[in-house]
Amino acid sequence: MTKLLKAAISKIRELPEADQDDAAELLLNLAARANGRVQLDDETRAAIREGRAQVQRGQFATEEEIAAVFNRARSRG
Repeated sequence: MTKLLKAAISKIRELPEADQDDAAELLLNLAARANGRVQLDDETRAAIREGRAQVQRGQFATEEEIAAVFNRARSRG
């Protein structure tokens, strides 16, 4: 394990459990991609199907909705 990964894991241990789970999912997906495949859970598959259906219906997020998502992400980090 590299020093950088050890430092990252040390910081992640200080986060709330839900955030730790998010970080773990990111790392597991990254490791799976390195093996050429990504494992998707049922919830993610359903979200992808819904997103595709929205595109087919011509339903897209407004500029205001997109800005709100980015603002929330900036305030978290």
